[in-house]
Amino acid sequence: IENHEALRARLMGAGFAFASETDTEVIAHLIEWYYRQSKDLLEATRKAVAELEGAYAIGVVSEDAPNRLVCARKGSPLLIGLGIEENFIASDVSALLPVTQRVMYLEEGDVADIGLLSVNVYDAAGNKADRSVHISELSADMAELGNYRHFMQKEIHEQPRALTDTLLNAVAQDCVQPEWFGFDAAGILGQVDAVTFLACGTSFHAAKVATYWLEDIAGISAHAEVASEYRYRTSVPNPNALVVTISQSGETADTLAALNHAKSLGQDKTLTICNVPESALTRASRLKFMTRAGPEIGVASTKAFTTQLAGLFLLTLVLAKLRGRLTPAQEAEHLAALRSLPNKLQQVLALEPEVEAWSHRFANKHHALFLGRGVHYPIALEGALKLKEISYIHAEAYPAGELKHGPLALVDEDMPVIAIAPNDQLIGKLKSNLQEVRARGGELYVMADGDVGIEESEFVHVIKLPGGRNGALSPILHTVPLQMLSYHVALQKGTDVDKPRNLAKSVTVE
Repeated sequence: IENHEALRARLMGAGFAFASETDTEVIAHLIEWYYRQSKDLLEATRKAVAELEGAYAIGVVSEDAPNRLVCARKGSPLLIGLGIEENFIASDVSALLPVTQRVMYLEEGDVADIGLLSVNVYDAAGNKADRSVHISELSADMAELGNYRHFMQKEIHEQPRALTDTLLNAVAQDCVQPEWFGFDAAGILGQVDAVTFLACGTSFHAAKVATYWLEDIAGISAHAEVASEYRYRTSVPNPNALVVTISQSGETADTLAALNHAKSLGQDKTLTICNVPESALTRASRLKFMTRAGPEIGVASTKAFTTQLAGLFLLTLVLAKLRGRLTPAQEAEHLAALRSLPNKLQQVLALEPEVEAWSHRFANKHHALFLGRGVHYPIALEGALKLKEISYIHAEAYPAGELKHGPLALVDEDMPVIAIAPNDQLIGKLKSNLQEVRARGGELYVMADGDVGIEESEFVHVIKLPGGRNGALSPILHTVPLQMLSYHVALQKGTDVDKPRNLAKSVTVE
């Protein structure tokens, strides 16, 4: 609540005593102030939220009306779950799955008055509003642990299925189809001469991978922006650029604000890659691609990331074809690679015992360095993020060619260095970089394609991915061992894997 200090001063002047320094406490006191005057919970809530500046999703209850719930949203997601003689509110549909699959998405500025048998929604102007009821395709068992120890572990192992579902329509066809992104996608995508990605966190890393694909395969200029930076800086708009937002939840506050900023600059060619239908980003974008990862409960993103990459690769193929950069032979080759991807991923998951053995060496470490080159540099960034998120080990990622420009000073026998070594045109350069690490006493942990010629030794530990050269989809395959490594290191350290400290699954505030 951005104006909480002014509201706090006013309320304290009116005799209200505060129990904390948190900004959200002013909401409860402000509603109580208006409730004393009107004795109506709905009216008190509407008057209170009209004074709030910032983002919020709130539920309000009163001892005077135990079977009544008033809720409101602005800038943060809120949805209503419709049951039988019972109703619920939540910020994410996965929280509702154990009790109902019937959901109603509130829109910006909505206030709802909910009883056991009734739901009345009012829009930002105070008028009664009709909001559609959606039947979620997700089921309660998707949000249950089953035989797994943690949701993150379950979600890592669900990736072959998630990719199969996400790619189902694409791989069933013999040719690349713009309609994967919407009925009018061919017309919109055929006009673009550049791509701008807006995303945060893991989704930003997916965007970074896509920039390599787009420039290499589709021959189109592409760049990725951190949404929280883009929304506040002066940028030069390109009306012919495709603006692509990426978000698991579709409700990420900074990404939504960045999209609105881009649209305010006249950039109206918009596409979102998202895991939640009817989310704010899908409603705000002209085109969309829905990943079918299923609910992701663990805070550290896993299957959402790899399915985002799958969607981005399809976008790359569509733009390449529209721009005349994809021969029939290349088209067939890429589609065949996508069809075999879930099976290859299943083979990578079989490496888990080897990855777990590595994790014991990391339990007492305080720092780690991740290296990658080219399209695998963003995968190094993602590996470092995963490790720091759930094991609380300080981890950084660099392009391997940047070692001599600073990071090499950190390398010693206590600094594990994790390298991604695909069999691509940069493997010779990477091997030279790894020799630089060994010369400084660094211990190497290498995720390598099976035929790159990096062999195990006392201070060089190698996990070989199945098969040889994995081509353009290699980043997806190299991601999974890094996810497993961060998971097992976190187990060794005894952290809360699914709910790491200070973090939230959907970042719906600035």
